[in-house]
Amino acid sequence: MPQTPDTLTSLYPALALVQPSLSDLGAAVAPMQVPAGTELFGENTPCQGFPLVLAGEIKVSRSSGDGRSLELYRVGPGELCLVSSACLFRTQPLSAHGVTTKASTLIVIPSAAFNRWLDEPAFRNEVLGLFAERMADLTSLIDAVAFHKLDRRLAAALLGHGHHLAVTHQTLADELGTVREIVTRLLRRFEREGWVALGREQIEITNGAALRALAATLIN
Repeated sequence: MPQTPDTLTSLYPALALVQPSLSDLGAAVAPMQVPAGTELFGENTPCQGFPLVLAGEIKVSRSSGDGRSLELYRVGPGELCLVSSACLFRTQPLSAHGVTTKASTLIVIPSAAFNRWLDEPAFRNEVLGLFAERMADLTSLIDAVAFHKLDRRLAAALLGHGHHLAVTHQTLADELGTVREIVTRLLRRFEREGWVALGREQIEITNGAALRALAATLIN
């Protein structure tokens, strides 16, 4: 079903004030019907424009060198794509890829029009608000990836050596296959909980029962 300007501005109210308007852009922003599983943009490729989802959903993910993929976020009707925004802001290749999860309808705003729209405070504020929201989401994702089961593995590594350990944070990081900064952050959390006391290359176990209870969840 064709999307009317009223439909678009109901999803994206800031578009009501932008110049050039959607009507001015004409056929350049004609709605596209895209099947599920279509790759809309790829990593390390130039951004072809700014997608606005009218129906359906785009999954935005980042790939690793070994072929694994990590979902960053999803874009639904009325939402904006952070990766596309960042690419257009800095004129750099895309840092992730986007694939439709279901049959979708979208329009792609040309980069020149997007850059002009940023002169409109309402649209600029909406894009900057998106950055704030998505950054909060990505921070939570980073925490989940970085600390998933690592706190339990660290608790297990501290047990079985008595109440006083002469060990550096770097040694623990090497043992757990992570970086020292993450181990230090977790140990400080343990210290705030009252489970350990930290000294220079020294760790004192002050609540072994709590550490054992956390380590026991590794098997769950």
